Amino acid sequence: MARRANTFLLSTFMLSLGLAAGGHLTDVRLASHANAVPSRPAAAMIGSAEPLLLGGQHISTVAGRVMPAAVHIQATRRETDGRRVEETGSGVLMRSKRVKGLFVVTNNHVIRGAELSAIDLKTFDGRLINPIRVYRDEETDIAVLQINDQGGTTGTWGDSDQVGIGNFVLAVGSPFGLSQSVTMGIVSAKGRRDLTLTEERTVTNQDFIQTDAAINPGNSGGPLIDLHGNVVGINTAIASNSGGNEGIGFSIPSNLASHVFEQLIGYGRVRRAYLGVELDNDFDNAAARKLGLERAYGARVTKVYRNRTPTPAAVAGVRPDDVIVTFNGVPVADENHLINLVSLAIIDRPVQIEVYRGGRRQMLELKLTDRETYRAAEEQSGGVLTR
Repeated sequence: MARRANTFLLSTFMLSLGLAAGGHLTDVRLASHANAVPSRPAAAMIGSAEPLLLGGQHISTVAGRVMPAAVHIQATRRETDGRRVEETGSGVLMRSKRVKGLFVVTNNHVIRGAELSAIDLKTFDGRLINPIRVYRDEETDIAVLQINDQGGTTGTWGDSDQVGIGNFVLAVGSPFGLSQSVTMGIVSAKGRRDLTLTEERTVTNQDFIQTDAAINPGNSGGPLIDLHGNVVGINTAIASNSGGNEGIGFSIPSNLASHVFEQLIGYGRVRRAYLGVELDNDFDNAAARKLGLERAYGARVTKVYRNRTPTPAAVAGVRPDDVIVTFNGVPVADENHLINLVSLAIIDRPVQIEVYRGGRRQMLELKLTDRETYRAAEEQSGGVLTR
């Protein structure tokens, strides 16, 4: 913290010095010299501020377009010991192309354990409303609140796959209860899949966008916006030693969030595809070299489930020690990446996986089944339930 404070003070000092000098540039003259190059006018040296002004106006326009879709959320729950716990967060108004109605997308941890009547939503125009229905998905920490449709501005899903590292983004929400706040930063990294959040929050499907846009307590559930005004993420967590923003925030990418949103309001739950394998959580370079790979990549299969109901992996001929290196043409980074790809896949539609086996690559085709349907069939037949 001390180093950061010193850096800030030094930067402020240098900026102040520059501004002070800039204020007197027209009075500064180089000493006369026979070979000196005539100085240019000060305005040419400084340059025009027009690009910055135009950029600021564009950001202001985008923020003004999106902020009416932002919602402040306050939820109250009772703990087992009788204590009342209040959670403050944010959300974004969205519509579906398939299901009629008006919905608020937020984080599940913001409204965890709260009854409908204990969830208060405050809209941009000051209306206080309660949801009429709640959908939850703990595996992604996403919740969807349906509200009475009285019109209003809604957000638009963007394509998070097209968001690049270094792209500017805006975080909209209610940090520390200060509703309708906007902060700006860049995308610092993508594909963060191995984060440990808290004991109460175990997120299975992780594929976070990392950003340095200021995200603080109360921002959870609010939208991450690109400079086109599209929702490219749902802000959900921060890495912090102090509890406040330290420049590392995490957002659920819009492609995952929108998929969960449509599944929840369409089916009441997320229909996740099921492969039927156990994966190696500790697949490293040493293990990869034993299998003939130069380095660790892909997802190593440690077990193929062969229960009473045949699993898609068993039917396709997947074997232990196979390394799944591509899924439907997408290179697989690790086991968490494969879990996300399978979860987002369309059920009962043929997919191709490429496996590394015995020094060779080969393609296998299979049809993924609904995980819950498979579990129900196993339970009926007395089989072992698996992920």
